[in-house]
Amino acid sequence: MTKAVRPPAPISSERATGQGFAGRGDNGEPDFAAIQQSPEFGQLRKRLRRFVFPMSALFFCWYMTFALFSAYGHGFMSRKVFGSVNMGTLFGLLEFVSTMVIVLLYRGFADRKIDPQVDKVRELAGADKE
Repeated sequence: MTKAVRPPAPISSERATGQGFAGRGDNGEPDFAAIQQSPEFGQLRKRLRRFVFPMSALFFCWYMTFALFSAYGHGFMSRKVFGSVNMGTLFGLLEFVSTMVIVLLYRGFADRKIDPQVDKVRELAGADKE
């Protein structure tokens, strides 16, 4: 019932000329250690972090503003905007709107910046050959 596990492939930072990453393992999988060490993969992660972390921080600040006003700004949040809609309801609905805006911004960012880099890494890894 035990399964033999092969040891990890040695990390090779050098690429075979014209063949993408360092090669394939025994079972035909790409050399994931070489992919992770590659400058193309590093660039991909850097681009992703440059979008995700600032956007997450911005959304967290926006959410905490809503939460703090809800907890401590009763006068402001109960202020009527129109009809029976008050600032609290409006801020709550704007949470959904801001989430959708972030999704749409990320989709455009991924189409322009992330997906071409992923395609490049996949090509160098030989994942498109299968």
